[in-house]
Amino acid sequence: MSLNAAKEESTAQEIQKLVNKVEKMSLTAEEESTSQEIHIPADIEWQMLDKSKFFFFGAALFSGVSTGLYPMVVLKTRQQVTQSNLSCMKTAIWITRHEGLRGLYRGLGTSLTGTIPARALYMTALEVTKSKMGIAATRLGFPEPTAMAVANAAAGLSAAMAAQLVWTPVDVISQRLMAQGRDRSGLNALPCKYINGVDAFKKILNTDGIRGLYRGFGISILTYAPSNAVWWASYSVTQRLVWDGMGCFLCKKEENGVINVNDGEISTSNGGLRPDGKVVMAVQGVSAAMAGGVSALITMPLDTIKTRLQVLEGDENGRKGPTLGQTVRNLVKGGGWLACYRGLGPRWASMSMSATAMITTYEFLKRVSTKSQEVLTS
Repeated sequence: MSLNAAKEESTAQEIQKLVNKVEKMSLTAEEESTSQEIHIPADIEWQMLDKSKFFFFGAALFSGVSTGLYPMVVLKTRQQVTQSNLSCMKTAIWITRHEGLRGLYRGLGTSLTGTIPARALYMTALEVTKSKMGIAATRLGFPEPTAMAVANAAAGLSAAMAAQLVWTPVDVISQRLMAQGRDRSGLNALPCKYINGVDAFKKILNTDGIRGLYRGFGISILTYAPSNAVWWASYSVTQRLVWDGMGCFLCKKEENGVINVNDGEISTSNGGLRPDGKVVMAVQGVSAAMAGGVSALITMPLDTIKTRLQVLEGDENGRKGPTLGQTVRNLVKGGGWLACYRGLGPRWASMSMSATAMITTYEFLKRVSTKSQEVLTS
């Protein structure tokens, strides 16, 4: 073989190696692009919040959300305590026709009065527990998604238990006011015996004492604590699933050249997709609605029993009111086991809508209450 032929063969081999290397790099890049991840915004921790802003804006925002969703709670309560099988729509029409729009807002003042301290306790317990448990779970070696789910479940549990210390007496009074109404057209609501929240507070205290204000406290814990744990854990998992689904969809859009970096929807940087605030809020809202619907379905029987315990007067035990066993027996006797799901429609809608409104409001509240970078680094 001549020297020139040897050189040509060597050059051809080098070119082939280079081609193979380029093809390999191209294949690797293609694989990386198809598995491209969305960079989910980091959670805002408790120590990063300006507490004065957090509680002040929180009281205003959550009072507004509670006011908007209050009629659904009234409809749910009416359906749970009556013996009739009127639909949610017919119940709403009957109330507005015979009691006016005020009938859909019975007990609102009492509810809002208790919302502020109850929400303050709830948010404090939620954020502190989430932060502490997240760190502990990570140190124990749990994967990041599992650690977040565990931390969210523990936070929801502790937050519900803390809030019920304030919320149960408020709930008892507001539920009594909600359930009042005239007994006509098959809507067997309770007779009007309380003028307002203060009057209800005095009469319950005189009749049943402090125990009357905490009627149903145990079952409220059994209802709301697991419900909150399930909701926050499922919200964490659902949110991650939604982000994963969006990641696959957006990556395909990017491959097809559909994504415009300057359109305000999504931006790309360092090989990853970075959603803007609108996309983040939409994902949080969808995840919250899904988690709220599941939680409503699971805890509905306990909520029905709790409501009847807090609202209905007991004849057999006089001043003590009905026991848990008597409440369950009377409920099943009056409508079978399906009676435990009376008011499921408005409660499902209320919890889904409330979850969506609450989580988007809550995340917005955390963003506007975040300390400035100078304060955090000082």
